[in-house]
Amino acid sequence: MATFLYTTGRSAFRRRGLVTLLWLAVLVAVGLAASTAPPPPADTFSMPGTESQRAFDVLKEKFPAASADGATARVVVRAPAGQKLADPAQKAKVEGLVAALAKAPGVVSASDPFRTGTVSKDGTTAYAVAGYKASALKLTDEEHDGLDAVLEKSRADGLTVEAGGDAVKVEAAMGGAEGVGILVSAVVLLLTFGSLVAAGMPLLTAVIGVAVGSAAVTALGSTLGLSATTSTLAMMIGLAVGIDYALFIISRYRAEISEGRERADAAGRAVGTAGSAVVFAGLTVIIALAGLAVVNVPMLTKMGLTAAGTVAIAVLIALTLVPALLGFVPVKVMPRLERRAIQGKPLTARLQRRADRLAARSGPNLGTRWARFVVRRPLLVLAVGVLGLGALAVPAASLRLGLPGEGTMALDTTQRKAYDMLSESFGPGFNGPLTITVQAKDAATAAGAVGRELAAVDGVTTVTPATPNAVGDTAVLNVVPSSGPTEHRTEELVTTIRAKAAGIERDTGAEILVTGQTALFIDFSRTLDEAMLPYLGLVVGLAFLLLVLIFRSLLVPLKAALGFLLSVSAALGAVVAVFQWGWLAGALGIEQPGPVMSTLPIFMIGVVFGLAMDYEVFLVTRMREAYVHGAGPTEAVVTGFRYGGRVVSAAAIIMTSVFSGFILETNDFVKMVGFSLATAVLFDAFVVRMALVPALFALLGRSAWWLPRWLDRLLPNMDVEGEKLNRRPSVPLEKGGPVPHPAPAHRAGAEHDYSA
Repeated sequence: MATFLYTTGRSAFRRRGLVTLLWLAVLVAVGLAASTAPPPPADTFSMPGTESQRAFDVLKEKFPAASADGATARVVVRAPAGQKLADPAQKAKVEGLVAALAKAPGVVSASDPFRTGTVSKDGTTAYAVAGYKASALKLTDEEHDGLDAVLEKSRADGLTVEAGGDAVKVEAAMGGAEGVGILVSAVVLLLTFGSLVAAGMPLLTAVIGVAVGSAAVTALGSTLGLSATTSTLAMMIGLAVGIDYALFIISRYRAEISEGRERADAAGRAVGTAGSAVVFAGLTVIIALAGLAVVNVPMLTKMGLTAAGTVAIAVLIALTLVPALLGFVPVKVMPRLERRAIQGKPLTARLQRRADRLAARSGPNLGTRWARFVVRRPLLVLAVGVLGLGALAVPAASLRLGLPGEGTMALDTTQRKAYDMLSESFGPGFNGPLTITVQAKDAATAAGAVGRELAAVDGVTTVTPATPNAVGDTAVLNVVPSSGPTEHRTEELVTTIRAKAAGIERDTGAEILVTGQTALFIDFSRTLDEAMLPYLGLVVGLAFLLLVLIFRSLLVPLKAALGFLLSVSAALGAVVAVFQWGWLAGALGIEQPGPVMSTLPIFMIGVVFGLAMDYEVFLVTRMREAYVHGAGPTEAVVTGFRYGGRVVSAAAIIMTSVFSGFILETNDFVKMVGFSLATAVLFDAFVVRMALVPALFALLGRSAWWLPRWLDRLLPNMDVEGEKLNRRPSVPLEKGGPVPHPAPAHRAGAEHDYSA
């Protein structure tokens, strides 16, 4: 593989104009296809095989008129202090509100709370439901503004008015914090490379890769059923790995140039060695993302596959476009000191002073010093790292999953205010009623019996009268719990009702199904929880086989997988402690501790596993390369950190800073995503890869690279470390190219990093 990738990188460098034009042509082509493609379909959510989904399918079939996808707004009204809504003056205001709602743009119906009986027992609070013709995703600004105007007018009349439901516009909570993360990334790249050109190239190529992937998703949206939000994960992962992969290639190119290689040869060797690591690291990310299909939730499957496609594009860009761009600026990607040496120019007075300072303090770089510390005290480092991550992982045993709703929004949003008003006046379960479908020959009679049975269940506040369909073979009734939608008691109530329904089915022959948004969220959380172990087994198992192929070792892949599980467990424990238990909630601005988002563990595993294997492959392939070329086990560890430690640290800091930006947002679930990914990357990169990995190598010695002889004969030699490249004859200099230069004297055996 190294030889093939060497040829690819060298050819891309020499034919840089053609390669760049081809990528620009691809970008323009997918952009044009996206601009002319039909609009993507609306977001749909389904969970095949769950009871909630079967019940929704029954409602759609048996109650076609009620299954319209029009948006709704639930407008909650409260009288001024000391007054009742039934008072003539207040009643007139409420009736005026209902009349204005009915005339608002896009509204097809508006209920009167005095006629529908949706007034609280104390007479102070009521709600009206406005139905829209269009779905929530297709509501226009005019329709949103019309609803806002009605609410403002009623507030001016002295009523307290708030609104919830999918017709209410969700204000964007992003405050530009993600931009801060990208700015930090640029600064880290600049400090790492000491060159504006080298710092900007990973950002440029990553953006191009994300643009190609996003445009392709848009172009294929209507054909493959990809909604507008399908590419969300793809953009995040594509940007992350795109920066990492370009960073790895450029770093290796600079190292090859510093060793005096001819430029095209340096580009070829960079792609042949670091590019091999990029290919296999990309494959692990693709496996992790495509493995989301195991969950059997179509939305997650599509998100995972599109993100995997974007990662594949990022790999191709790293192997072709990055060396092509290096061909345009072969020297400018180097630090100024080396640039002057390569070009044969004298140093300015300021650069000479800097060179003198570097020469005075020359010695092993930070990565070398850290690696030597770890290999001298491996047991201490291993104990501290494992015990520390293990302690952080303890809260993960109390993990409780849920999905976000209006009750988890910021306290100053109208949706949250409406939610709280309904909970105070009608009970916490009113915001999450359960829908029961009953199918029988005489559905009305059967549903009446079911309602009486359920009314006696502990935890049920109200059971509404049954509503049969026109044929009479299906009826629907609603159950209002005494607990809120996200409370554990509600989940237990759903389990109890389903168990009781099974007994009623045996006695009556009726088919009873429980659904509703609350039941759907519970089923979704359970589905993800049940899929966790199969998903982990698939992803870790396939990655283990891939790493065996890369490193030709059994123990290296095993410790890589175990280290990943340790870092993810610690990150989940931190998430539970902060967002579920409320530790540091005030410091992080978390308004309401509660369940952890159901999709978080699966997404975190996929994202962090890919990034962790990136760091593992890049760092350990450097060690493997040194070991194959004759270095001892301990010396190989030090060599790997000498050349790879700084790059891996920079990549981890970049990812941590990008993810940490989301912690500054106002939405608790956005905070949760940013916090979980930032802590997981931090733990995995700096504790597992930078501490536990070298400690284990020091303890295992040569046995770390042990592989049974029979397996060694069966496995193909992928030559990730580029051993075959060292057997190649010297590449002649390009005509007019620079003379290979020796490392300057102040480099101290090439251990010093100019970008420091």
